[in-house]
Amino acid sequence: MNEFNSIDDILDFAIENEQKAVDFYTTLAGVIKNSDMRDTFEQFAREEIGHKAKLVKIKEEKIFVASKENISDLKISDYVDNVEVSSDMSYQDALILAMKREKSAFKLYTKLATKTSNTDLQNLFLSLAQEESKHKLMFEVEYDDVIFREN
Repeated sequence: MNEFNSIDDILDFAIENEQKAVDFYTTLAGVIKNSDMRDTFEQFAREEIGHKAKLVKIKEEKIFVASKENISDLKISDYVDNVEVSSDMSYQDALILAMKREKSAFKLYTKLATKTSNTDLQNLFLSLAQEESKHKLMFEVEYDDVIFREN
């Protein structure tokens, strides 16, 4: 597990994770044959670019306000099977992949918050976890609106 000694260390870690998400979704967009799916993954990558930019701004401006917003959890990702990346994956599988990825990021930041006694660092980790929870909710709502409505 990474060692964090400052808020900048945490932000650098989070920025790196957002870049990995950008790379992940961009790579998927590059291997998908279906143009609609490719567009979906490119949109996911753009979302992650926005998240990264937000973190960079926080780091540069040294302004951080922790939000205590309560994020809903539809728990859809808890009840769907893991999927494998494939060049012909369905929109449903793409949403599952995205939900599970965001859930993993949420768990990571939540766990990191328990690894420090510094209140500022805890709050930053919990805020980052909350952001990942928002991303997951966005994918769950899309899944609910599109996939559940089709069935």
